[in-house]
Amino acid sequence: MALKVGDTVPNFQAKATNGELFDSANIIGKKPLVLYFYPKDDTPGCTQQACSFRDNYEVFTDLGAEVIGVSGDSTASHEKFAAKYKLPFTLLSDSDKKLRNLFGVPTALFGLIPGRVTYVVDDKGVIRFIFDNMSGKIHIEKALQFLKKII
Repeated sequence: MALKVGDTVPNFQAKATNGELFDSANIIGKKPLVLYFYPKDDTPGCTQQACSFRDNYEVFTDLGAEVIGVSGDSTASHEKFAAKYKLPFTLLSDSDKKLRNLFGVPTALFGLIPGRVTYVVDDKGVIRFIFDNMSGKIHIEKALQFLKKII
């Protein structure tokens, strides 16, 4: 069952960029969160998306929000990707697809590519906006637009 607008995000844990265990309870319900799922590290669309979040990261943090990216890549892959592009936010490894399944992130292109979906979660832990689109360009704009409405 996919999470939808109005649902409270359940607690989850995943390996973070630094190899440590990330616990959602440290953020969810305490501050707004922009959680974005993307297909793969260091591919053109995903790099463009990550760099757009990087370039706007201060805008998100000034609004009190955290940004977290999620893909099925390993923590080693995430570390290289984050270092190469100087990403200031956490990337979570979802190699077992537990987070994709928890959120109900669909696959794209006939089930061949992991989907690209962005969730805006308010400071109470409730999903307020979901944007599902394979173009990495417009997720940041849509997330910021909606985040500004709920702050």
